[in-house]
Amino acid sequence: MLLEVLGTARDLGRLNDVASALVRHGLGDLVQRWGIAGFLQRAGRAIHISAAENYEPRTTPERMRAALEDLGPTYVKLGQLMAGRPDLLPREWTDELAGLQEEVREVPWEEVHAQLTEDLGRPPEAVFASLESEPLAAASIAQVHRARLRDGREVVLKVRRPGIAEVIDGDLRLFQRLAELAEHEMPELRPYRLRGLARSFARTIQAELDLRIEARNMAAISANLAEHSGVVVPRVHEEYSGERLLVQDFLPGPSAAEWIRAGSPAEFRGTIVDGPRLAALGADVVLDMVFVHGLYHADPHAGNVLLLPGDRIGLIDFGRVGRLSEARRVEFLTLMGAIVERNAEGLAQILLDWSTDGEIELDLFTQDCQSFIDRYHGIALAELDAAGLVRDVLHLVRENHLSLPVDVSMLLHAFVTLDGLGTALDPGFDMAAHVEPFAQEERRRASSPLGLLRHGLRGLDGVLRGLPRDLSRMLAHARRGRFRLEFELRHLEEFGAQLDRSANRVVIGMVTSALIVGTSISLTIKAGPHLFGLPVFATLGFGSSVLLGLMLIWSIWRSTKR
Repeated sequence: MLLEVLGTARDLGRLNDVASALVRHGLGDLVQRWGIAGFLQRAGRAIHISAAENYEPRTTPERMRAALEDLGPTYVKLGQLMAGRPDLLPREWTDELAGLQEEVREVPWEEVHAQLTEDLGRPPEAVFASLESEPLAAASIAQVHRARLRDGREVVLKVRRPGIAEVIDGDLRLFQRLAELAEHEMPELRPYRLRGLARSFARTIQAELDLRIEARNMAAISANLAEHSGVVVPRVHEEYSGERLLVQDFLPGPSAAEWIRAGSPAEFRGTIVDGPRLAALGADVVLDMVFVHGLYHADPHAGNVLLLPGDRIGLIDFGRVGRLSEARRVEFLTLMGAIVERNAEGLAQILLDWSTDGEIELDLFTQDCQSFIDRYHGIALAELDAAGLVRDVLHLVRENHLSLPVDVSMLLHAFVTLDGLGTALDPGFDMAAHVEPFAQEERRRASSPLGLLRHGLRGLDGVLRGLPRDLSRMLAHARRGRFRLEFELRHLEEFGAQLDRSANRVVIGMVTSALIVGTSISLTIKAGPHLFGLPVFATLGFGSSVLLGLMLIWSIWRSTKR
């Protein structure tokens, strides 16, 4: 199985690195269960399962975090992605993985300079009036350098790390194969849908590799937020930007993370900071991106928010953005309304619509939803703990073995991150109070005649759009001989058993009758031995037939007494 999954020898070295890191951190059981150890030993690579370096007591999530940090940037990003999936992992796992840090070395300036020359078509000194060789920041995919254009404008260059695309492609290929292997060898991991997670991660990180995508995201979001004078999105200089280089305006101001680490002073690096006002502004801006435009910054943590003069904020790092359809936006607001209105059936239906697959006991799930809603009885939407509410919803989903689509899980993760940022800026921050106006507007729209008509047409449109696909799948299964109809009727098994018993009695009765008739006729035959003037064999056959008939009558009489 591993040979089929691995596919090519070029992944052998990286596979050995993965196995060694897991073993070092006390996760050798995974290596054995996957069958990796035996395969590597046959390939001439020695793996000592008992060679864990750290013997101090540590939890499994802590060991996994340490192993991922050992394996480098791609694996760290994988862990960070999993930290954003609390619908799949318990909180102790997501909290631990959220602490993953990217410890990457700076790319030597000579390598950066050579790549910039390729991308710009000439030496960077011919394009920029000045360019700092010391990076402002270095991350797993890119590092940032400050520069000045010939016209005097300050810019920053986000430069993709040379050779990182090839490294990530190899890791992604190995991820997919290990996911297939894990689902094959460890059935208990199948509910986590590892192959789907591997594909989702591949799409996410490949989008981050292409800096042209980030540039388009920044331009679109900047246009959507044109009416918000309090928020700034850096302008992209497209004439210099490409797949491996993103040139954008420099925003003068410290990050919210730096301000928080400094103790949240009223004045920081020459900037007066009004934490409560900035928290409210940031929440309104992100919620406007989500519920009005459907295109939003998916990672609004403190490091991506800059504190600018004039009580403004700047948003940076648009490598991860979320896209939300109008239907999803309505569903999310409807979910919050269902909680406030104590509508357990409505809550259950939305979560089931969101869930990608999984079998579930509907009545039991509805009861769980009712118990969940009872905890929020009497609380107005503006008074809810939004982050706590989201965590409780995700716990409800996970406990019932459901899973959420990527766009929904990304949105919920962004809400929790935004709530954390708002609380850091303003200890009295209330996310739900900022959601309330959007929910009210949605309720108003939904209850209007036009809203009711739109909802009905949307449902009909969904049915009509899905009908050709569903019919095509049904016909494809029929052509392959895999077409199957399943019915579940209560007491059907008991009814079938009764029918079997009745049929057996009918058959036994018919056989008994035939034996009685046959042996009665044989009694008139004179041939063979006789006893008391009666044929011996015919008499035995007749007696046996009568006894069988009496047993059948006794069985029927007993069944009527039950």
